[in-house]
Amino acid sequence: MEVRIGIVNAPRELNFESTQSSAEVEAAVSAALGSGAGTLELRDEHGSLFIVPTAGIAYVQVGSEESRRVGFVA
Repeated sequence: MEVRIGIVNAPRELNFESTQSSAEVEAAVSAALGSGAGTLELRDEHGSLFIVPTAGIAYVQVGSEESRRVGFVA
């Protein structure tokens, strides 16, 4: 699923594909923001770790878990 994180005062957003479910990503974001943790940690589908300071998060957009279709539709 696609995850987009907007960063305060940054012209671009952090965009990556994750193997985590939308519920897992939502729980991680809520826990990081609610507990006052200094960082949000998420992994992409290749195992790379993204560490984002919670003070700099403008928004988090979690895409649907449906995979993208490739090809032509008749």
